[in-house]
Amino acid sequence: MLTRKLGLAIFGVALIAGAAFAHDPKPKHGGQIVEAGDYHVEAVAKGTGLEVFISGHDDKPVATKGFKGTAVLIVKGKPVQVALTPRDGNVLTGTSATELAAPIRGAIQITNSKNKTVQAKY
Repeated sequence: MLTRKLGLAIFGVALIAGAAFAHDPKPKHGGQIVEAGDYHVEAVAKGTGLEVFISGHDDKPVATKGFKGTAVLIVKGKPVQVALTPRDGNVLTGTSATELAAPIRGAIQITNSKNKTVQAKY
């Protein structure tokens, strides 16, 4: 009886763990993606440009109208700040004074149109 209960408990834990891993967000734009509050945040560094794509946990794009953001990235051991502004659709963009390279390290703070702030850490 104890063996059966232990087996059922292990099975239950495996199901829960499988469900947790089943929703890992996948990058759609070739960047790095993390979860931040209510969002999946994908950051794509291209030269001096930074694009940040916002989607919900349902993987549907979230319109960034009224959003703002700031990225503080570590480039060659030094912090680089990039102001982010909305672009069409679900994108925030900004330009760095320094060349950016993947993989990025640092954090991106995003404030939505309702003044709620989340932080994506890379």
